[in-house]
Amino acid sequence: MARKERDESGMAVPSKRLGRLARFTGLGTSIAGNVLVEGAKTLARGEALDGEKLLFTPRNAEKVTEQLAQLRGAAMKVGQLMSMGGDDMLPPELAEILARLREQAVHMPPPQLRRVLNEAWGNGWMSKFAKFDPRPIAAASIGQVHRGNTKDGRELAIKVQYPGVRDSIDSDVDNVLTLIKLSGQMPKGVDYKPVFAEAKSQLHEEADYLREGAMMQRFHEILTDDDRFVVPEWHEDLTTTDVLAMSFERGAPIDELEKADQEMRNTVITRLFELVIRELFEFHLIQTDPNFANYRFRQDTGQVVLLDFGATREITEETSQGYRRLVEADLTGDWKQIEAASRALGIISGDLQPQHEEPLKGMFLAAIEPMRFEGDYDFKASNITSRMQAFGIQLREAKFDHTPRADLMFLHRKIGGTYLLAQRLGAKVNVRSLLAQHGF
Repeated sequence: MARKERDESGMAVPSKRLGRLARFTGLGTSIAGNVLVEGAKTLARGEALDGEKLLFTPRNAEKVTEQLAQLRGAAMKVGQLMSMGGDDMLPPELAEILARLREQAVHMPPPQLRRVLNEAWGNGWMSKFAKFDPRPIAAASIGQVHRGNTKDGRELAIKVQYPGVRDSIDSDVDNVLTLIKLSGQMPKGVDYKPVFAEAKSQLHEEADYLREGAMMQRFHEILTDDDRFVVPEWHEDLTTTDVLAMSFERGAPIDELEKADQEMRNTVITRLFELVIRELFEFHLIQTDPNFANYRFRQDTGQVVLLDFGATREITEETSQGYRRLVEADLTGDWKQIEAASRALGIISGDLQPQHEEPLKGMFLAAIEPMRFEGDYDFKASNITSRMQAFGIQLREAKFDHTPRADLMFLHRKIGGTYLLAQRLGAKVNVRSLLAQHGF
């Protein structure tokens, strides 16, 4: 089936563990076959074999990306988790494969969609709707979103979970880890088990749409009097573990801010930075997924529409205070104070080797640059994310083997994702002033 035809008609999600395992097994076999073929060609040319180049051929990269995108669920989500803000610690070829998953998702075909909704709502569910569009308006790693109008006058966005996702989370995460190990590119000495255990925990939470609805409602109530933000209203009567109903909120994709004037870009991104600060130090509740698709904006008002609360995590008072001490140390610019606060929080541990300390220090000082800058910090002109990535590559090449607290990695994804968005949109933000407004 041609890709265009496949995308228009959808592709069924393998819903049974055996079927999903077969996909992973077939993927590994196919990659191995391609390696043998390419290896034979390399030897025939009289060239030396390079295992990494053989594993990461364009053909293999395309196959890995397509298969993980079709499996969706945890397989796709782990790729997104590892690539978002973590490319610097992965081989470039593997990072490219995982990064592609942020852009790829194939929706369920209509018959499979009907089966899922029949199981969630009962066979007569259409009697509640004046209109239900079977074509999704969005498709992601765990579910796809549809628009519907109920007969009692509600305009809804309805997220439908792919079948089998919840039951396959643990095995899918383990299989993705196996694929990465198969590549031979897992950084030596780094213990990724806590990271993958945390990923499993988060994915189980994200797959519970009743939990997500409750988190959405908490944010809705927290921000109800803040007209800078719009949070959908949860419709509990039509929500199950597999189907999430919420008010449909209009807004343009955040990427379209690139076409807006400088003032609008600055306004929207400033609001997102302040939201992160309030989440950490005021709400003690943070939505940790910085995927750009989770934000929309309204051109006429500059309001930011917040979507997708599956990755929402509660922040303990201890962690919040630890970050407060870290920010206070960051504002001094003194590496010794920053290192001490980072160790107390669990970001750094153990003795640093000389070859590790300088790039680690460089990465930290680059990351805090917007916090210490007096005035509007120009994210596009600073190349801050590129510099952080360069230091990250140095750490990987120097065999840096420390893994920070797994739960903190997800918080850092949110902060790093906000930096990436600010740079992409060319925003100028007075981060120092925002921190001062919140007691720093």
